Amino acid sequence: MKFKQINFFLNIDKLKKFILIVTSVLVLFSITYNNFKIKEIKRINNISEVNIINDKKVSPKELFEYSWQIIKTNYYKNNLNKQNWNRWKKRYIHEIKTEEDAYIAINTMLASLDDSYSKFMSKEEFLAQNSAINSKLYGIGINIASIAGKIYIINVLENAPAYQAGVKAGDIILKVNGEDVNGQTIYHVAQLIRGNINESINLELLRGNEKFDKTIKREEIKIKTIDYKKLTNDIGYIKISSFIGADTPKEFIIALNRLKDSKGLILDLRGNSGGLFQNAIMISNLFMNKGVIVNVIARQGKKNVYSAQNEGCIYDNPLVVLIDNNSASASEILSSALRDNSRAVLVGTRTYGKGLVQKIFSLPNQSGMNLTIARYLTPKGVDINKKGIEPDFTVNFSHNDFINNIDPQLIYAQRYLEKQTANSL
Repeated sequence: MKFKQINFFLNIDKLKKFILIVTSVLVLFSITYNNFKIKEIKRINNISEVNIINDKKVSPKELFEYSWQIIKTNYYKNNLNKQNWNRWKKRYIHEIKTEEDAYIAINTMLASLDDSYSKFMSKEEFLAQNSAINSKLYGIGINIASIAGKIYIINVLENAPAYQAGVKAGDIILKVNGEDVNGQTIYHVAQLIRGNINESINLELLRGNEKFDKTIKREEIKIKTIDYKKLTNDIGYIKISSFIGADTPKEFIIALNRLKDSKGLILDLRGNSGGLFQNAIMISNLFMNKGVIVNVIARQGKKNVYSAQNEGCIYDNPLVVLIDNNSASASEILSSALRDNSRAVLVGTRTYGKGLVQKIFSLPNQSGMNLTIARYLTPKGVDINKKGIEPDFTVNFSHNDFINNIDPQLIYAQRYLEKQTANSL
């Protein structure tokens, strides 16, 4: 039985959809840590600062017109889902009186594209998204998984509000603010728990045979997206929980530096639903000295090819990447780049299948928009959107494995590397 995992912080149902966005909001890097240096990654397409907030105040009607124009000129499909885009201006331009009217009109336009990744954001949502990019989230600090209809807490972030309240991995969530969540999806449960900083939620939990309540206040949480350790003297392990953080490359370089003497390395992308495009490009380049990383097909079929730079590669020993159905977007870019260039084998289960690229547009009134501006293909030219990437070695992770704290995918990867490193002696 498969289970789904989710990182649980502020507005996680909205945040997860954002994380699935592979943005083209790119920055230039020049990072040095000990003996590892990453040189500047040159960009091909437009660059927009991640954290710019547009404080310009305009009328609701002007906000609608501004959004209408951005969609018309930037959406990756020229035909805008086979419709006359002028009809939306004719329909709404004389009807918009309030900001709420503008929000409804903009969201209706975006919905007509039949593209769940293109999304308008209010001031509050846009600020939350920028906080996520800066690895500052708000919530209680747990990871949850849906297993056999039950909502399990599978990890509690150290020193987060849930940790301070005594919540433990293995606890089952029975109710959220009095609502029974048995049989509900993790996304519905997340929607129940989401909310504003400094506000509290009540969880009814089950631990063994004991039921108890915890009231927990949401707080700001500084998130580390990289975890690492040595499994053996020869095998290293790095977990990338998300590509969303601006500090993710620096954290990754630190981890790789600590494991630089490993004869084999495991990259764990399970449950990683993506993040920033440039993070996937940079990390790919750490393991490749040549070859295509990803092909981006923009509006009117314009093709941008992102290739590895020879001076960027700093680790060339055997590599295994762990993937599952929640590995998406930037995770799929990294996975396909390493596999298609014969730098790694993939172990686990088929990935999510998200092959569209979004750009974050800063709009007046401190609002914003995520808009699909391109699609991407793997180095071998494969479109994985809604299809996913099949692993080289399919290894399932069952309900019983989770309950018994057994990780068959990690075990398989470690044994594979042990054979590879033994053969290289």
